[in-house]
Amino acid sequence: MQSFGFATALAVSIAALPAPVSAQQASTNAGTVDPLPVGTCINLGNTLEPETEGAWGGAPARKSDFERIAAAGFETVRIPVRWHNKSSSEAPYTIDNAWMDRVQQIVDWALSSDLNVILNSHHFDPIHETPLAVADWHGGVWQQIAERFAGYPEDTLWFELENEPHKNFDHSNLLETLAPSFEAVRALHPNRAVIIGGENWSGIDSLATLPLFDDPNVHPTFHYYDPFPYTHQGASWTAPDIPPVGRTFPTHDDAAKLAKDVLAIEAYKARTGKVPFMGEVGAYDAHISLEDRVAYHRTIAEAFAPTGIGMCMWAYANTFPFYDLDEERWQPGLLGAIGLSEPE
Repeated sequence: MQSFGFATALAVSIAALPAPVSAQQASTNAGTVDPLPVGTCINLGNTLEPETEGAWGGAPARKSDFERIAAAGFETVRIPVRWHNKSSSEAPYTIDNAWMDRVQQIVDWALSSDLNVILNSHHFDPIHETPLAVADWHGGVWQQIAERFAGYPEDTLWFELENEPHKNFDHSNLLETLAPSFEAVRALHPNRAVIIGGENWSGIDSLATLPLFDDPNVHPTFHYYDPFPYTHQGASWTAPDIPPVGRTFPTHDDAAKLAKDVLAIEAYKARTGKVPFMGEVGAYDAHISLEDRVAYHRTIAEAFAPTGIGMCMWAYANTFPFYDLDEERWQPGLLGAIGLSEPE
């Protein structure tokens, strides 16, 4: 970690920028929409989004995981799910029934622990290569998800249509690509929250031009792994441009960027009347010490706290872990860094 006081640097950076729009001004610029009550949230990472459950070094989900997550004070769990290799690419795009049963079991476990659930489509790989050509397949999958979860409580189960649009899947074709999925969901769930993230892996800058369906129950999301050269240093999956190991945080430039990002959230709220939430945030543990991960999470959480947005940590136990499955304990300091109570 750098030795200078980050709080001081952040305050100086914010003071040098234009003041955010007031709540009164925001209400005059756009009709306000109640935000999703995401609160403090965690991702069930590297569990259902690999090719098979837990294939990337993770462990299969258990009912006790959700009881533990709830007991720690989390309000919401985000459940990333890979669907494209569990469904047919030809109509009617049938999802493997055993896979659907397993996903439903995990959602049921989370809901029974009094957690809100964000159920998404994650790593639907073909959609990023040929978005419009895959739109009907993606929509057929969501039709089956909508059918399976018909009748589930609308206030605690929310659908996120696709994780991190990127490559050929961008704002120019986002809504057209997602239209079959959105229509399939709305046919059976007219009021359930639907979540949409933007292009370029849903980074915070995507909010500036994020198109949304004209629907009060559509909610924007973004992901925050900034600065990427720090949070993903040494991460092999970023090849061929793997960030070198040794990057520290925060630098003075990091402080200025974070201050601007906080104001970008306020500007988005003022412009749209909607409150986005942070669907992923984290720092790769292979080359960043636990002490520095704690400091990173505290810095990000404290910086964005005044905006009132929900934040979903990446991840529970399998990558960027908050919980140590081997030691059967929460990683010391991480819960406290995001405003939860540390275990005694």
